Amino acid sequence: MRMALWHREEHKKVAFVMWSICSIVQSCQGFAIKWSCCCSVSERLCRTLSPDALKILRSSPDVDYIAEDGVFSINAAVTQTNAPWGLARISQNAELADQNTNDLTFTYTYDSSAGSGVDIYVVDTGIFTGHSEFGGRAIWGATFGGYADADGNGHGTHVSGTAAGSTYGVAKSAHLIAVKVLSDSGSGFVSDIVSGLSWVATQVQASGRPSIATMSLGGGASTPLDNAVASLTSAGIHVTVAAGNSDTDAGSTSPARAPSANTIGATTIADARASFSNYGSVVDLWAPGQNVISAWIGSTTATNNISGGTSMATPHVAGLIATIISRDGNASPASISATLQSLSIKNTISGIPSGTINDLARNEEWMAHLFYSEISWIRGNESFGTTRSVSFTMQRQNSKSFA
Repeated sequence: MRMALWHREEHKKVAFVMWSICSIVQSCQGFAIKWSCCCSVSERLCRTLSPDALKILRSSPDVDYIAEDGVFSINAAVTQTNAPWGLARISQNAELADQNTNDLTFTYTYDSSAGSGVDIYVVDTGIFTGHSEFGGRAIWGATFGGYADADGNGHGTHVSGTAAGSTYGVAKSAHLIAVKVLSDSGSGFVSDIVSGLSWVATQVQASGRPSIATMSLGGGASTPLDNAVASLTSAGIHVTVAAGNSDTDAGSTSPARAPSANTIGATTIADARASFSNYGSVVDLWAPGQNVISAWIGSTTATNNISGGTSMATPHVAGLIATIISRDGNASPASISATLQSLSIKNTISGIPSGTINDLARNEEWMAHLFYSEISWIRGNESFGTTRSVSFTMQRQNSKSFA
């Protein structure tokens, strides 16, 4: 059985301990053991051990614990070379060299699972479900306010394309569900929005699937709407909302001010706060929101380049949440929100007012390192033999290492 022995002490002590353990096993089995540093706080020995050697090592005070070795694999990364700038920006650290927002020649790197098994409820003007961007992954859910069961505006379809479209979307395998609460002119009543969110909660409870409600809408302060958002997150449903487009503090608007929502501000291709974007302490994250190309109504291949709006920034983050869930499993809204911030690019956006977070949304970058080596251990003139070992270490950037 292949085992890993771990000790968590300072390096010099660890080195002594490792030689001691090597001596123990050498005397017991007659072979040497390779040890290697896996991260700054952990040291390990890896070797196939007999039951007798395992028993001896378990009794050693120098060993913290012994665990059976396991295998980690890399989720396949996919590279899209005809992506809009917003997708490219959330998948790299540096500012984009190409500053032409009309180009569809940007590179977007993302996880192959990208939203699989996750539902995104688009609470908006509806979705043109027959658009080719959705490939059968979009359905009509419900309509509130007496409107027609169709997106006669285009806003909801555009949002959906950014969240999960095959070309323009972040989470390309997510399912989209239209919840129409706004008229074809783009406005609606708070009561209808609250009814829509209540319907979402009921649907998610019935389906049991990881779900996100994304709202690229807003207005004045509304306690009923804020409470409806709180009810969703209390039920484990993730919520993304637009910060608003009035170049003012979002703390006086709903649902932007809802504490448990992910409130998203808009940035430009030059990594600046979009001039229209709201700001303030309630903003949780920033994402691309100016000159965003996505799906549109009118034909199954229609597109539109919307000049700007936090409405366009918000679905980028809804897609990121779906991607995180599909790869790592679902977690509480608070936990996923913390993950979003831990992955974000810090202090790179210009024009952010004092008291407002400066975190730009970014998807997760995996780094895998495969080491294969033949090592001869020599202590002075004493040879401990030669072993061949494969060590596989997977590290998630801005998180802890796995080995």
